Amino acid sequence: MSWPLSRRAFLAATAASARGETSGIRRELFLASPGGGVAVMAYAFYTRPRGGEMNSIEQRWSRSDTIDVAYWRRSRDHGRTWSVPVERPTGERCPEGMLRRHPRCGFVDPSSGSYLEFWTEGVLPTDDPLEGLRQWNIFYRVSRDGGEHFGPPRQVIHAGAGFDAAHPFPDVWTGKNCAMLGDMTSVPVAARGGRILLPIQITPLGPDGKLYNPGGGYTYTDAAVLHGRWRGEALEWEISERIQGEPARSTRGMVEPTIARLDDGRLLMVLRGSNDRRPEIESHRWVCYSSDSGRAWTRPRPWTYDDGSAFFSPSSCSQLVDHSSGRLFWLGNITPGNPRGNRPRFPFVIGEVDRSSGLLRRSSVRVVDTLQPGEDPILSLSNFYAREDRRTREVVVHMTRLFARPEGWSGDAWLYRIR
Repeated sequence: MSWPLSRRAFLAATAASARGETSGIRRELFLASPGGGVAVMAYAFYTRPRGGEMNSIEQRWSRSDTIDVAYWRRSRDHGRTWSVPVERPTGERCPEGMLRRHPRCGFVDPSSGSYLEFWTEGVLPTDDPLEGLRQWNIFYRVSRDGGEHFGPPRQVIHAGAGFDAAHPFPDVWTGKNCAMLGDMTSVPVAARGGRILLPIQITPLGPDGKLYNPGGGYTYTDAAVLHGRWRGEALEWEISERIQGEPARSTRGMVEPTIARLDDGRLLMVLRGSNDRRPEIESHRWVCYSSDSGRAWTRPRPWTYDDGSAFFSPSSCSQLVDHSSGRLFWLGNITPGNPRGNRPRFPFVIGEVDRSSGLLRRSSVRVVDTLQPGEDPILSLSNFYAREDRRTREVVVHMTRLFARPEGWSGDAWLYRIR
């Protein structure tokens, strides 16, 4: 198993990061936490094919997998200045329990010029986040004027007879299992013919009709890709085949897919795995490929560097980012030793993907941020979103340094600018 940096180089990078001097990387405060026990996670998205108009979503968290409240802001100058925040509820009491919404990424469709916002929504009977594994559904809304105004919310439902809000996809029934979006990093991509590809994850059912968890981890999911085509003001959706993991090698299955197109037209998918409850298993990123525009996928296997050597990665989200230079970047966590489930979620790194092979170029990997002296090793550098700044062409990362403070659920939202 390989680590891209020598220990000496890694320690030097750590010290430089603590001083805010990492070569070609600047960190600046985006939004501060309002106080102890509250973590702010905030992200910004361009809302038109060109120009500097943006929408920002601020989320406030006080417990895992629950957004207490969210705020929307707008910018017309690439995020230099922002409008007054507008609160939007993410939880509402109803007779069946608590309706919870989890905002996800914004996306500009280049074929139509429309801006789309996606989110996951469901009613949790006792407000336990794990109840979402049976309740979540995927929704979206469309803006034709760059995010100023939106059409009605629409649930993502498979095309064809027999599918509806209670049975949105093959082998998915609300109340039994669910289809949901991963973290902010499961970003839609534009495909040929004006299609939109949306990577998702599904909680599978076993032969007994109950949630299936053959790996014995905290949760278990398969991955898939939704194919959307415009039909008037709405999108018509179809689902790819499922991407299934090996429970003996990833106890939580395949989680939080991120996709991009390679030079030969194939689609690359990088996935989160886990060794949760079985720390003796080596924890990797997983990779698969599609040669038919994302309908059929190869069997997932551990992702490697371009020299064929494997690397360790915890169970955390990651993202592939297309850059206007033609380069493809990957951002996520790589650790020098085998992680245990979700941890450690540092260092956080960026590296370039070889657009021919789909492998990570080992020589390009560098540390963006990591644990600093005096910080708790529970520090989480994850739950991020990355994009290109159209004005500077920097790769910009929105990320919260979660658990960096002794009060636990707390953290400021930061902006990392990577040349």
